[in-house]
Amino acid sequence: MESDMSTSTTTSNREVHLHSRPDGKPSPSDFKLITSELSPIVEGEFLVKNKWMSVDPYMRGRMKDGESYVEPFQIGKSLEGGCIGKVVESQNSEFKEGDYVLGNLGWREYWKSNGEGVAKIDANLAPLQAFLGVLGMTGMTAWVGLKRVAELQPGCTIFVSAASGAVGSIVCQIAKANNCQVIGSAGKPEKIEWLQDVAKVDAVINYKETNNLSDALGKAAPDGIDVYFDNVGGDHLEAALDHLNDFSCVVCCGMISTYNATEPSAAPRNLFKIIGKRIRMQGFIVRDHMHDRDDFLREMTTLIRDDKIHWEETVTDGLENAADAFIGLFDGDNLGKSLVRIK
Repeated sequence: MESDMSTSTTTSNREVHLHSRPDGKPSPSDFKLITSELSPIVEGEFLVKNKWMSVDPYMRGRMKDGESYVEPFQIGKSLEGGCIGKVVESQNSEFKEGDYVLGNLGWREYWKSNGEGVAKIDANLAPLQAFLGVLGMTGMTAWVGLKRVAELQPGCTIFVSAASGAVGSIVCQIAKANNCQVIGSAGKPEKIEWLQDVAKVDAVINYKETNNLSDALGKAAPDGIDVYFDNVGGDHLEAALDHLNDFSCVVCCGMISTYNATEPSAAPRNLFKIIGKRIRMQGFIVRDHMHDRDDFLREMTTLIRDDKIHWEETVTDGLENAADAFIGLFDGDNLGKSLVRIK
């Protein structure tokens, strides 16, 4: 049986640093696993041993040294990201040894905190890792994009790119639960099968086997689409603009097709259609909607209980393999949420 280390001395701590800024698609040489010493906790602090961490496409943007909505990662310093861990030592009355907590100091084995930005989670409500996925920022991103940005209405026709991914797979199912027609795109047979058999979408486009994505979308949605949930950008956004109805909406969640680009993307070349069709196109950051978290959790747990939401996880074991799990996101290796289980 695993035993969690609890100590009042320094803690040997493995962590993943950004070794170099990627040029194009990240490679293993851009990351470095190092061992450091974490100083003892002091009054008001607690020590956490990570159990799970998340790898997400948005982290690629933080590897660039440029202005963004969040500070870039620094060379020679630990990466960050969503994580779930167990409190193994505490001098904080609010966080007891044995508590499970949600934080943002992934990519390492141990971390300490005074409680700021850390939330306790109920390990009896769902599997721990679900709080990084369907009940965490991933699920909330899908929910906010549909409910708050798109202002989803029953009967809409929705196109979702990267539909089998962590966010896209939840978007599809929330939309279906709201009696919408859902068209998804994916690039591997097993992902298409999951979308058809589990998520129950109305149509799936294999974008890797389609010569003309716009034509394929037109056949799947002959009456046009009302909402495009964009996780890809590029040619997917161009195709959506061709078939969006008047007064429709584009929810700009991510544009993974551009994250590793070394040259500007050729598409979309038809942005002018936004004007004639009076399309509303809006980006969003989920952390701006944390006041909606209780509403999200209430609705999502109801959908899960009613068997209307299912989720998949692609799990990589070992902190030493975290970089490979992250890189795999850009090869489409993951079905659903990509997670690293830290031993």
